[in-house]
Amino acid sequence: MTDMTENARDMIDLSRRPDPEPAADTPSAPSSIPQEELERITADVVEAMKTVFDPEIPVDIYELGLIYKVDLDDDRTMHITMTLTAPGCPVAGEMPMWVHDAAAQVEGVEKVKVELVFEPPWTPDRMTDEARLALNML
Repeated sequence: MTDMTENARDMIDLSRRPDPEPAADTPSAPSSIPQEELERITADVVEAMKTVFDPEIPVDIYELGLIYKVDLDDDRTMHITMTLTAPGCPVAGEMPMWVHDAAAQVEGVEKVKVELVFEPPWTPDRMTDEARLALNML
């Protein structure tokens, strides 16, 4: 599992898979998916997320920082937690399906579940430098 960090580039890294809330005396179980395959799936998921755009902003959702968490279970179910730039986004009902469809195309992913959240709220601080440059915000 990977949580959103200060650097949006770190938000999808399936190679570090601690349990969501492991017991204090229980170490995280390693994935049954080989490390090399996790690295490939991670790269492919990033590329898949870069194909999804907020239609009102000419930047993909990965660079915008709309993906908060990605987790790949051993049964190859991918859980994606995402947000929108604003709760009233006109594509709020459609964008999670676009994310689902993009992630479902990744080889090695059997099932995708997308959860749309608004806490914590999205802020421009979550954007990568590439997004800021594209939006003339540097």
